[in-house]
Amino acid sequence: MPIVDMLRRNAGLYGTETALVEVNPEVFEPRPRTWREYDLIEPAQTQPYRREISWKVFDEKANRLANLLLSHGVKKGDKVAILLMNCIDWLPIYFGILKAGAIAVPLNFRYTASEIAYCVSQADVDILVFGEQFKGRIEELVPRIQKNRLLLYVGDGCPDYAESYHLATANCPSNDPWVPISEEDDAAIYFSSGTTGYPKAILHHHLSLTQSAEMEQAHHGQTHDDVFLCIPPLYHTGAKMHWFGSLLVGGKAVLLRGVSPKSVFDAVSNEGCTVVWLLVPWAQDILAAIERGDIALDDYKLDQWRLMHIGAQPVPKSLIERWRSIFPTHDYDTNYGLSESCGPGCVHLGVENIDRVGAIGIPGYRWEARVVDADGNEVEHGVKGELAVKGPGIMECYYNDPESSAEVLKGKWLLTGDIAYQDEDGFFWLVDRKKDLVISGGENIYPVQVEDFLSAHPAIHDVAVIGIPDDRLGEIAIAIVELKRGMDNTTVDDIEEFCLGLPRYKRPRKIIFASVPRNPTGKIEKPLLRETYGSLGTAHADNG
Repeated sequence: MPIVDMLRRNAGLYGTETALVEVNPEVFEPRPRTWREYDLIEPAQTQPYRREISWKVFDEKANRLANLLLSHGVKKGDKVAILLMNCIDWLPIYFGILKAGAIAVPLNFRYTASEIAYCVSQADVDILVFGEQFKGRIEELVPRIQKNRLLLYVGDGCPDYAESYHLATANCPSNDPWVPISEEDDAAIYFSSGTTGYPKAILHHHLSLTQSAEMEQAHHGQTHDDVFLCIPPLYHTGAKMHWFGSLLVGGKAVLLRGVSPKSVFDAVSNEGCTVVWLLVPWAQDILAAIERGDIALDDYKLDQWRLMHIGAQPVPKSLIERWRSIFPTHDYDTNYGLSESCGPGCVHLGVENIDRVGAIGIPGYRWEARVVDADGNEVEHGVKGELAVKGPGIMECYYNDPESSAEVLKGKWLLTGDIAYQDEDGFFWLVDRKKDLVISGGENIYPVQVEDFLSAHPAIHDVAVIGIPDDRLGEIAIAIVELKRGMDNTTVDDIEEFCLGLPRYKRPRKIIFASVPRNPTGKIEKPLLRETYGSLGTAHADNG
């Protein structure tokens, strides 16, 4: 069934129950006074910002937006972009777009004005819904994007070039418009991370969204009583597609604004969260805070927390070993995927395969996977090649880009751009991104393998390995190392001595102490690092 039917069903079955909670620990508001406090002169105490809506209200808000869009002449297949920070309006807006038969186009909240303009043009966007944090960027673009486009503003102080979302939807009926939708209809355009220039527009049909919901629940066994903590940005496929498992069973979700270890533990404890999806840097921060004593586990209610799963980038085995030593009762899963496969899960470890930590796992629910050579032929077990996947969540195409589509879509198979191999037991192991391969003196160096090795050093918080030009060897590998707090006395010699555990050709030729930049989905920004440190490779360096 189309995913909008899941929302309709939840509104009927669980209408008064909580569907979504928004918590922002960085914003405080007055705490309502009890009747005993009304005579007090002192101001009421404050509490973190918190809002919640029921399934019935969620559905009604989606209906109101759908009816507003239809009143503006939106037709099936028109595109409506969303440029919002995570908030309690985000998902009702997304589902309102789908209920109108339109195509939802989530945009990265870090996009510059020029990137927003590019994506709006590339996806043929008809309407843009944006929040108050983006006023400045949109004002720059009004002369370029306002013509023939409706701008809907979410927040206070609506600018004169836009229409107020809240005022407009308040005057729209809350009844369901019942626009006919099939799983074959176009549903959403998600933009790639843009690591090779401007991002690509990835078109998915409704079947992709339904598959994501059913797959997530099949992998992690969500029930109606589970509470999902959602921290990553909703514009990305990862966060939303994991939440779809909660949608399928009508479970509560908590949208947390803020990623500090304390805010995560407060949310888990106060809201009774049972399922938490993390990115690598957040898990690293949590472990570091516990190990330093900044977080005392006894201060929180954590017994109900049953599953921690992680994805969006390679996961160091040492990180999960540390996590399991602190949380031995947690189920754990690694989720591999990409926006072209409608988010994580086309390959996953599986909670029953904890002994295989390090592998990305086996094909997910209704998926197939294989490793192929440059000609597209499947290779033998143990041989490295490009990972290809096939299943009901494959994108239709890169919208308005047939040439790029043809490069990665081979019949019903999607080439992922990741180098992997399959072991004798059928488990897939990620080696690296094809484009991140470093060829040094004829030897292939896969940065992820070196990063995984270095992550086990007790002083290292995060690490990135890249290739830079070298006159003699073609490329050399260098490591950007971010140290843990309090480990500033660690030296380059210490790291180089640790690297003696690597084969000689894999050892980084330079060690640089600096922060490791990651994007909002947790991926290391390697193009930025190559731009920053590429000039270091003008002369040959050999440290052993």
